[in-house]
Amino acid sequence: MEDLEDGEEKLIAAVRHIAKSLGRTQTMADDILQVFSSFDNRFFALDKTSDRHQRRRDAPTADPRQSPSPSPLASFDRTLRALEGQVVHFVDFNRLIWSDSADAAAFLEAIDDLLDTATDLNNQASPATKPLLDRMDHLLRRCVLRLDEEFRAVIESTQPPVKDYDDDDAYHGGGEEHIPVANPVDTYEIIIDALPPGSVANLNDIAHRMVAAGFGRECVETYAGFRRSFVEESVARLGLRPPPEDGFLAAAWDEIEEEIPRWIEAARMVFLILIPSERRLCERVFASLPAYADLAFSVACVPVASDFLSFGAAVASVDHGPERLFGLLDMYEAVRDLLPEIDTVLSDQYSAAVLDEMGIVHRALSASIRRIFMELENLIRRDPVKSAVPGGDVHPITRYVMNYLGAACSRPTLAEVMAEDGARVAVPLPVRVAWIADILLDNLDAKSKVYRDLSLTYVFLMNNGRYILQKAKGSDVGIMLGEDWIRRQNSKLRQWASEYQRASWTKVVAALRMDGLGGAASRSASVATEKAIRDKLGMFNNYLEDIWRTQGSWVAVDEQMRAELRGGIAEAVLPAYRNLVSRLRQAGDARWLLDRYSKYSVEDVEARINELFEGGRRSQ
Repeated sequence: MEDLEDGEEKLIAAVRHIAKSLGRTQTMADDILQVFSSFDNRFFALDKTSDRHQRRRDAPTADPRQSPSPSPLASFDRTLRALEGQVVHFVDFNRLIWSDSADAAAFLEAIDDLLDTATDLNNQASPATKPLLDRMDHLLRRCVLRLDEEFRAVIESTQPPVKDYDDDDAYHGGGEEHIPVANPVDTYEIIIDALPPGSVANLNDIAHRMVAAGFGRECVETYAGFRRSFVEESVARLGLRPPPEDGFLAAAWDEIEEEIPRWIEAARMVFLILIPSERRLCERVFASLPAYADLAFSVACVPVASDFLSFGAAVASVDHGPERLFGLLDMYEAVRDLLPEIDTVLSDQYSAAVLDEMGIVHRALSASIRRIFMELENLIRRDPVKSAVPGGDVHPITRYVMNYLGAACSRPTLAEVMAEDGARVAVPLPVRVAWIADILLDNLDAKSKVYRDLSLTYVFLMNNGRYILQKAKGSDVGIMLGEDWIRRQNSKLRQWASEYQRASWTKVVAALRMDGLGGAASRSASVATEKAIRDKLGMFNNYLEDIWRTQGSWVAVDEQMRAELRGGIAEAVLPAYRNLVSRLRQAGDARWLLDRYSKYSVEDVEARINELFEGGRRSQ
């Protein structure tokens, strides 16, 4: 190795000696060096060193006593001719310059010399220097074209190939469409090094020279064109379906809802991994060139990110049916959580528009969620009375609203959305839930008027009121409604139970009273007494049978409610009937009246009462 280095030093010394011996002028020496350099680029350094020394010797002096120096233009001409030889040698390479690190270093140094010379020449610009400036500009353009070609080659050589989805274990898809779906990752604190460090360093070297030559935007366009394709391909691999021809606004909600989980997962991948990785890469490729780094990042990522966010904007703009709340909440939470994470990544002047757009989507989703709750109120108000629910059962609107509220109020984000400053009228969630519950009760009260039987009206109100309370107690809905609201609702239930008993059983109890019998039940029955007892027992039997016939299909959906209703009926009826039966049994000759006109024993009546509110499932 040492012998080889000694040999190179001796060779360079020999060439220097030949140049001095044969070159009678500096120009001839430069030409000789240029000839040798065409065979071996190791002489570029010698050539440039000679040129730099000459430029220093030719520099004008301020001392008039010194002998006149050669014309500055002549010196620039000689320098430019030497640089032309060096640059053209590389520009005309039929292979990539960056395939050899020594060639790349020599080419970059030649460009640096060319840029230095261009600066010096521009400082002395005059009509006389225009031909030189034109030559310099032409040479720089040739260099830049070759640099751009090399820049592309470096990126292409490191650009990952497009994989076939079917062969990629990291993705899965089903159906005829073969839509790839990215598997969820455990953490998003990942940076993708899309290009190896050596390639990044080479790109940075080239970028610096292109910027210095005034072709920074061209460099950015070349870089961003490649990276944008990579970003677009990466997003395409995240499993999102392309929008319908008419856009998502025209799509059915089922299709949109199915796409939301994919979009959320893809959004995290895009904004927490892909875009930060691209930002980091831009900052490394355009190190010490922050404005160009920002511009390159913007051109590569902003259109893709903006297009990606268009789905969120579309979803926020669709009709606001209540069933869409939960998909919107999921998207709202995803965007809300992303905003602070990407604030610094998208803060420059070129890409800040994406941050603004994400903020717009965030606010649009929030407004849409609030409108959904307003639409829920309108839906309840507009729900038609239609026909009565059989047996006074719980109405479907009651089940829907209370289950809906239960699911909605379990999402802490909902309270956050309702309290946002962006709302025109910020109504806290507890207030809005109480409104909805009261609107529901008013609607149910209107529906209860459909029943012709007043008793069944109260059974219907009790069933629905009890269901509302069951769903509220021990849940987030109950917390929203508050203890006072629940206490008032319990009071209503007790009132409806009393009204039911009054409407159904007061006449039954009245038929069992001993009023008008006097002491007849305790001695031999007269004709009048016999008739009174016969009428009371017959009336009781008829009332009981009528209630059994009409109310046998009525239902109390809650076991506790059934027990309370039966208990109240038994408490009112059984003691009175038991007392009448006992009096008649003790009446001596009147006893036969009981055997003749009473159809039911006390035990029979109790059994019949216990068969009520089973919804027709009568015990055999």
